[in-house]
Amino acid sequence: MTITYEVGDGLYVNVTNRCTNACEFCVRQTADGTYGELWLEREPTKEEILADIEKRELGRYAELVFCGYGEPTIRLDDILWVSQKVKEKSQISVRINTNGHACLIYGRDVTPMMAGKIDCVSVSLNTASAEDYVKVCHPDFDTEAFDGLIDFAKKAKAYVKSVVFSVVRGSIPDCDIQKCQAIADNAGIPLKIREYIK
Repeated sequence: MTITYEVGDGLYVNVTNRCTNACEFCVRQTADGTYGELWLEREPTKEEILADIEKRELGRYAELVFCGYGEPTIRLDDILWVSQKVKEKSQISVRINTNGHACLIYGRDVTPMMAGKIDCVSVSLNTASAEDYVKVCHPDFDTEAFDGLIDFAKKAKAYVKSVVFSVVRGSIPDCDIQKCQAIADNAGIPLKIREYIK
């Protein structure tokens, strides 16, 4: 079972297969065996996640990233516990790659919980409108999901050093990337453009 894996200079942490989206461009829909076998036969406990991280020499990595095949904030309590334990022994920066649905998942504002535990949150914007988001990402929260992720990112800015939006070039038209840039600018959040992985 692959819990941690390397991408570039980062150590990535895979905590769940569950996701509130079924994005048409996601590697879990289009690829097999990405970064090894990331599909978990079961969810590791928080203790197992920590133990797997501690097997690594954290000084070799620029950051620790909660990512993987599922939406990591589905296990928010666990990843915050793990992050706190890691930060007690290391200065490594901790990032969450997320679809931004955490507040919708828990029915409340959970961003204050990240203070002091998470250094960066990267929120996948993916489209330039709620209607397109439903068509492309098929969220559990329907049209509420798009506004919800933007609201989550804005709230997270108060508790996390760095918050960014991301879009995947090749999954949406370039004209929509420009619209996404306008959304990000309006929210006061930087936009990172990632390249589609075939």
